[in-house]
Amino acid sequence: MKSKRRVAAVVVTYNRKNLLIECLESLLNQTFPIDLIIVIDNASTDGTQVYLKERGLLDNPKISYIRLEKNMGGAGGFYEGLKIGYRENFEWLWIMDDDTIPSSNALEELMHANELLKKEDVNPLILGSRVNWIDGDPHPMNLPQIKRRNWNQIFLGLEYGLLPLRSVSFVSVLINSCAIEKYGFPMKKYFIWNDDVEYTGRILKEEIGFLVPRSVVIHKTVKKYSPIEASADRFFFEVRNKIWMILKSDAWTSYEKIRYSVILTKNIIKFLLKNKFSFKSIIVVLRGLVQGFIKSP
Repeated sequence: MKSKRRVAAVVVTYNRKNLLIECLESLLNQTFPIDLIIVIDNASTDGTQVYLKERGLLDNPKISYIRLEKNMGGAGGFYEGLKIGYRENFEWLWIMDDDTIPSSNALEELMHANELLKKEDVNPLILGSRVNWIDGDPHPMNLPQIKRRNWNQIFLGLEYGLLPLRSVSFVSVLINSCAIEKYGFPMKKYFIWNDDVEYTGRILKEEIGFLVPRSVVIHKTVKKYSPIEASADRFFFEVRNKIWMILKSDAWTSYEKIRYSVILTKNIIKFLLKNKFSFKSIIVVLRGLVQGFIKSP
């Protein structure tokens, strides 16, 4: 049987060539070496491919650049990237957006946590980083959901400075290829938002994963925002995809589905209040509700 290569990073990009360069340079300078960086370009229109070539990055043997024919969103991009990494026989796939800037030892800390857990005969399938905004505070878009009801995992995590995960965002998460073997790939039709929560939740319903606070990345979004502060076009995906996740995913228990229903209801109310019940905001919510209930991912 062919032995697995250790780590491939998967970076999904769309029209953020300057941030992408910063991300790639951070990945190339990790204290734990990455075997390959898979860049999935969602049909950028800002000259990303030319810019990478001018900077000499397309000639780097550690970078594999794949340009998609159309923008498939973060969900479609991660689907394609994980598929390639799994096909290329990597043990671990480290995935992130193009505006994610890892600290130099971010991957080393994730892999160190894995080694500590293996000594306890624990094999995590997911390891996540702490995600900060540029001000050093945790980014509200990337707060993990902690597994609060498994005391064995809680006590084990406390022993090593880790937190047991129930779900985590795709902004710096290390996924073992065994998870893909057992649970498949993310739902690419989500386009953006909640694909990461659904996928990691699907895996971590039965498997073990931990947040590694010493592994730190900066998520360089323009603003430190949450879903209710996003544009109307983006909030549509929050509504539709949350409904898909609640009704059509087996990632959650009945209790968790009720909890997500309450969260969605609160977010819709907050979004409408923030937008003063404008015609556009109401239409966006209605579209999300209709498509969430009627269509299928």
